[in-house]
Amino acid sequence: MTTPQQPQSARRTAPPQSTDDSPAITRTFTLLSRRWNGLILMALAKDPADFAQIRERLPGISNRMLAQRLQELTAIDLITQDVPPGPSSRTRYALSPHGNAFLIPLAVLFLWAEDHLAASD
Repeated sequence: MTTPQQPQSARRTAPPQSTDDSPAITRTFTLLSRRWNGLILMALAKDPADFAQIRERLPGISNRMLAQRLQELTAIDLITQDVPPGPSSRTRYALSPHGNAFLIPLAVLFLWAEDHLAASD
């Protein structure tokens, strides 16, 4: 007698016992462990922005670091670049559909941190 196949979401009743059970969570925490990545995504949550606008939203980030992180986040399709035609056009950055989907767990993580992690003085 065969049992009907459950949808994948129904089979996830228990959390993984180790990171070996969930390489996706390992990749997620690796992404978030890179300094500024989560904050850059949050900075683009409200609306698209150019390089200077993102830098204004993230006091303390260097131009070099921001450029590097924007390149990395673009490469993994969490943000998109829009380069309008013209000689003095500014590249605009926006969250991709994957980046927008990532805001949900990221926002929950930020709320948890506000409630459970003491601010450093």
